[in-house]
Amino acid sequence: TTVSVDQIPGLNTMGISLVRIDYAPYGQNPPHTHPRGSEILVLVEGTLYVGFIASNQNDNSLFTTVLHPGDVFVFPIGMIHFQINLGKVPAVAFAGLSSQNAGVITIANAVFGSYPQVYPDLLAKAFQLDESVVRELQAKFTHPR
Repeated sequence: TTVSVDQIPGLNTMGISLVRIDYAPYGQNPPHTHPRGSEILVLVEGTLYVGFIASNQNDNSLFTTVLHPGDVFVFPIGMIHFQINLGKVPAVAFAGLSSQNAGVITIANAVFGSYPQVYPDLLAKAFQLDESVVRELQAKFTHPR
């Protein structure tokens, strides 16, 4: 459930937005980034494994931890990050973002589901995959327009 300038126009110029995230047991918020805002996440219920990947200049270092109710974690602006519910019960978190429109880019959807599609040969070389695997991934992620 997102609360941003799109839902509440009065947030325009406020520089903030909020999201409530409900995770099913073993559910996840897959790797994504917010190009226009940092995120601070507070876990209310359940247990989450969270982390972000630092930039190339920092050797793509992975920073992770396991959150328990009341714990807080910060995802720096533009960093690829994720959350995974480790438990057999639902988890609930609230996240504040430092922008009224932080944006979101889900990595797999963006890379394999772009329209028009990125050349499969380019992705095959970039990900060191067979081109047939890339085409299969593109078929799963690309939505008809």
